[in-house]
This record gives sequence, C-alpha cells and structure tokens, in this order.
Amino acid sequence: MKRDAVITIRIVDEPEGRKLNNEYRNKDYATNVLTFVYDDCMSQPLSNHSRMLCGDMVICAPVVEREAAAQHKELPAHYAHLAIHAALHLQGYDHMDEKDSAAMESLETELMLKLRYPDPYRATRH
Repeated sequence: MKRDAVITIRIVDEPEGRKLNNEYRNKDYATNVLTFVYDDCMSQPLSNHSRMLCGDMVICAPVVEREAAAQHKELPAHYAHLAIHAALHLQGYDHMDEKDSAAMESLETELMLKLRYPDPYRATRH
C-alpha cells in the first residue's frame, strides 16, 4: 500500500458472490474477487495531508478454489495474489487496456515474489 488504509476482506460463498457481482457489475456469475473503494470513510487527514484509503475486498472461496486447482496453483498463493490484485484496484490501478494491464501484472508479480510466492502469471508468459 502506498498510503495508510482500512480494508475489510470478506470471504463469501458462491451465491453471495454471484449476487454481489450481479448487483454491482451486472454480471450474473460469481467472480473471484470484487473491490469496493470508499471515498468518505475517514475525514481526518493523516500527517502527510493525504486521506486514508478505505475499501472492501470480497473474495469468493469456491471460485478461488476452482481457479487454483485448474491453474495448478497453491491455494494460499492464489489468495495472496487476489488480495494484492484487489489492493492495487483500491489504489486506482486497473487493467482495462494492455498498457495498464501490463503495469498492474508487473507490480503484482513483484509483490508476490517479495512475499516469496511464485509469479502468478508464469503459465501465461512465454
């Protein structure tokens, strides 16, 4: 995190994950992680005059378990990757185009390696 943050991480089942994805993204399926940023949770500036970052991560356990198995990843590593991915979204990173996606993936890989997890994209890189 590049600044102080208050983050809630919720682990949900598939029906709740599907409901939230449908309600907030209009997609009728459960996805691995959803990120919600809140701009108004902390009104007091920190000592460096920036506001605290606040948000929620919602991780859908059954989806994460299926993905980890299908991608031959250790489950804790996949959870770590999704938490990093969501934390980057909370800080304004996105992957809507190739340039942004490459930058985000590079930072995710760097952070995963720092935590001594494998590169989460190694199977997709040639």
